[in-house]
Amino acid sequence: MRTPRLLVTAATALALTACSGGGSVDGTPGGSGVRDPYFPKAGNSGYDVGHYDLTLDYDPDTDADAGHLAGTAVITARATEDLSAFNLDLKGLDVEKVEVEGREARFHRAGQELTVRPADELHDGETFRVSVRYSGGPETITDPDDSEEGWLPTADGAVGLGEPTGSMAWFPGNHHPSDKATYDIRMTVPKGLGVVSNGELREERTRNGRTTFTWHTAEPMSSHVVTVAVGTWKTARSTTDDGLSVYTAVDPTQADASRKVLKRIPEIMEWGQENFGPYPFSSTGAIVDRDEDAGYALETQNRPYFPGAPDTVLLVHELTHQWYGNSVSPKTWRDMWLNEGFATYAEWLWEEDHGGDTAQESFDALYDGTYYDDAAANESVWAFPPADPPDAAHISESPVYQRGAMVLHKIRETVGDDAFWKLLRGWSAAHRHGNADTDDFTAYVEKSAPDEDFTEIWEDWLRGDGRPDSP
Repeated sequence: MRTPRLLVTAATALALTACSGGGSVDGTPGGSGVRDPYFPKAGNSGYDVGHYDLTLDYDPDTDADAGHLAGTAVITARATEDLSAFNLDLKGLDVEKVEVEGREARFHRAGQELTVRPADELHDGETFRVSVRYSGGPETITDPDDSEEGWLPTADGAVGLGEPTGSMAWFPGNHHPSDKATYDIRMTVPKGLGVVSNGELREERTRNGRTTFTWHTAEPMSSHVVTVAVGTWKTARSTTDDGLSVYTAVDPTQADASRKVLKRIPEIMEWGQENFGPYPFSSTGAIVDRDEDAGYALETQNRPYFPGAPDTVLLVHELTHQWYGNSVSPKTWRDMWLNEGFATYAEWLWEEDHGGDTAQESFDALYDGTYYDDAAANESVWAFPPADPPDAAHISESPVYQRGAMVLHKIRETVGDDAFWKLLRGWSAAHRHGNADTDDFTAYVEKSAPDEDFTEIWEDWLRGDGRPDSP
């Protein structure tokens, strides 16, 4: 999407002028960031990416804890203004060469910003290709909430996890959910290791003791749900009754614990399509690593990532994100509740449909403070409004999940079940493979039920401070 342009710093501008040898141009530098309220340096303005073509070579057996990664990223993009320079997000790693449209380009590094000045300026509407060759030991990034993402070494390889900004640790790009793209990822690793990524496995080829895996993702994907998982995998392929491809990759140590729950993927997908509408991607599945390999599960596109065997409810949560979060993605990280509130409410719906607590009972327990065994956990639900976390450290905390789900239940109470199911399916269809924010959602709800008054829900449950006076 088109975003306001930011000014580069004076130091960066001087460095670019020195690299270019001076000279005047008509274009201006694109912005280093898209003004996300929580991650202002994430993403870049001035262009939209259409496709990433990543060629990667990884060796985990080096002196460096993270191993050694060598890559070439070929990025196809369209300029949205006249550009004399543009930025890519890349944290760490050594950049060896940058080319734009086949001609060597000057570049400058400052923090996570890789600023590129092409030999010829780019014109508004022009499609261009930039190639970046890089290598080094990829970094593990510590988030504001102290969780780790980026490049995570594992017991037998590594995994790239990107929410919210970690993908910049292993490939350069426009790393913000507002700029989606398709992907081709070719990764070469020592023979005996496997690489699991998003989309479809197109080729597996071994030469000279190393194996290359080629993955293709045809549907738009935000970089925060891109993954490569390197390790020793037990893989399985199947199809659902309606022909959807299912691909699972499980660490051998987790095979027995995972077998029963992963067999429920076709059942969950059928249930999801009944409730949320047509599945938006070409395949589904799961990646199950060892318990100690990451601190959280993540809704990586097509096949969610799990550290250890998930239970059924967690599998439901991450697969629901394929509709809400991956296909309908947030415009900014302030809109995280549109991901997590929907996936959490899906947990309640699954339990309701499979002999557990009803959604009303889950809602009541949260409101009454009996949902968790711990009093502090129950109180944390009311720490801040789900649509307005106080800062980046809070975008994955309880109000975003649980109170976000409570907002959806209040809507269901207001409009009734038939209209609510229609709303769920309609929302996923209206923004399929796109982006949406909280204002888009509230406007959609009001348009879907024009005779209802949602003021109290928006003011007290979505944006209000503290626990509302009545449930």
